[in-house]
Amino acid sequence: MEVALERVALRFAAPVAVSYGELTSREIVLLALRSGDGMVGRGEAAPLAPYDGVSVDDVLAALEAFRPVLERADELGPGEVLSDCQERADVPQALAAVDLALWDLAGRRAGRPVCELLCEAPATSVKVNATITAPDREGAARQAAAAALAGYECVKLKVGLLDDAGRVAAVRAAVGPSVDLRLDANGGWTLDEAERMLDVLAPAGLELVEEPVRGLEATRALRERVPVRIAIDETATEPGALAGGVADAVCLKISRCGGITGLLADAALVRSSGAEPYVASTFDGPLGIAAGLHAAAALGRLPPCGLATLDLFSLMNHPFTVHDGSIATPRGPGLTGDLAWWR
Repeated sequence: MEVALERVALRFAAPVAVSYGELTSREIVLLALRSGDGMVGRGEAAPLAPYDGVSVDDVLAALEAFRPVLERADELGPGEVLSDCQERADVPQALAAVDLALWDLAGRRAGRPVCELLCEAPATSVKVNATITAPDREGAARQAAAAALAGYECVKLKVGLLDDAGRVAAVRAAVGPSVDLRLDANGGWTLDEAERMLDVLAPAGLELVEEPVRGLEATRALRERVPVRIAIDETATEPGALAGGVADAVCLKISRCGGITGLLADAALVRSSGAEPYVASTFDGPLGIAAGLHAAAALGRLPPCGLATLDLFSLMNHPFTVHDGSIATPRGPGLTGDLAWWR
């Protein structure tokens, strides 16, 4: 099997403020596997060093270590390919690219979308949240009002920044009482800060707060102190987090889970604990978003997912448009069908 790698830079249309800094661009790595029968499967690695501590160079090194295995992929089963790659370099973001490429190849060979290979009756669309990126009250309110007008049923606001109370109040006033309001602190608060801030912010009516603190111990303690649903994101990587029942919901990401296969396995663990899984993007490229949509469609019955992020990039043409707060599940063979629309 022929293996090709490409490093791609994506620039945000406007800076995205998060608790760990400001993002203006990001890089992803594209993987193409050309089989002996001429079929091509494509995958994507989307590390984000400030978020997950993994660099593009780390991913490229892992994918190069995988090359001897990938070149023999026609002789091996998908499970053996993934396990052999993991033995060479246990980098989930790189494994995700391999997993996506293998699913894409399988779907193309079958002439069916990946979600139909994952379950008998995948959802035809996935509810998504709007991401509010403006760091000021006026801008956040303007974005939130536009999202509500466009039919979003949930908006997500980054907190752990300046003027959190003012921005939360402005967004709630802009969307009214019928739209769910989700907050994401990216672990930017201490336990005492989180308790104090959520006591202030809870009256705005919150669907949930994602990663208000970092770590299982702090999350468990906070959940006992505040009248707000708590979700974990970065903390989900800790041993025992997925089935530990420490949160009401768990945010799962294609890149961090090692692909579609890993995400579905993680979602089963989360559900076994009584918590709700949902799928989100690490500001992924189009292949990562497509994979997230297929996984979410196979899981069904999810809270709004954080997969409406491609419009945050400049000059990004893609088919994953949001209609009334949902994105249609991709219907072409493999992950996306024809890939020409975004290159």
